[in-house]
Amino acid sequence: MLPIRELLSRIRWDPALGSSAFEIGYVDHLRRETVRIPFRSMRMEPGNRFFFDMEDEDGNIRSIPLHGIREVYRDGALIWKRTSPMEAEAP
Repeated sequence: MLPIRELLSRIRWDPALGSSAFEIGYVDHLRRETVRIPFRSMRMEPGNRFFFDMEDEDGNIRSIPLHGIREVYRDGALIWKRTSPMEAEAP
């Protein structure tokens, strides 16, 4: 599986992917669910390899750890999913 940092970099810089609509699904521990946001709403600081920032519904800036990303969608289709160790062990 492609590491999430590499996938995000490719989405950001690969011109072949420029016309696609990407969404990121991350775990929101307060809501206890996976939340999908448009990729374009992510703000990634150069050199920061662990977090991205986003603006929530109330206008507050939140930092989300990259390890919290669980899914990536391209034009509505799931293209990447992080599996937990328990899911990987299931028959």
